[in-house]
Amino acid sequence: MLARHNMSQIITFSADKSFANDLESIIKKSGYQNRSRFLRDAALYYSEIKQRGELNYMKDDEMIEGHLIVYYQHDHGVENKLMDIRHGEGLEISSCNHSCLTHSHTCVDILQGKGTALGFRNIIEKLQNTPNVNKITFNSAPMRDEGCC
Repeated sequence: MLARHNMSQIITFSADKSFANDLESIIKKSGYQNRSRFLRDAALYYSEIKQRGELNYMKDDEMIEGHLIVYYQHDHGVENKLMDIRHGEGLEISSCNHSCLTHSHTCVDILQGKGTALGFRNIIEKLQNTPNVNKITFNSAPMRDEGCC
């Protein structure tokens, strides 16, 4: 039986001169050192957004997973709400990480979870209306038909 290997394939595309001239700067500013990886990731990200949409526009019952990132100030009841989320029934939280960002004087919790788009939107709305929560972001995991896990 032969093993399957992921072979690279060269793909070319046309772009106007202005974009082509700015592309290297865009790649560098994005933190990439490899043009092919940047274009691959940009295409996958764009495709994901076009297929599934942003969280606010997903169907309520769409099952998603990803990371909820919450920046906040300690000692104002935020920790209790985060604990309620971790142990509640709205989302299935598989891991949680807490860090203190000393330069910005902010705490951050990263919750890895799975649930419906509506469930994530409800949690985000609940936290956005909590005093001393500074910022909330959600990064959805890319959906694949197969992969390592």
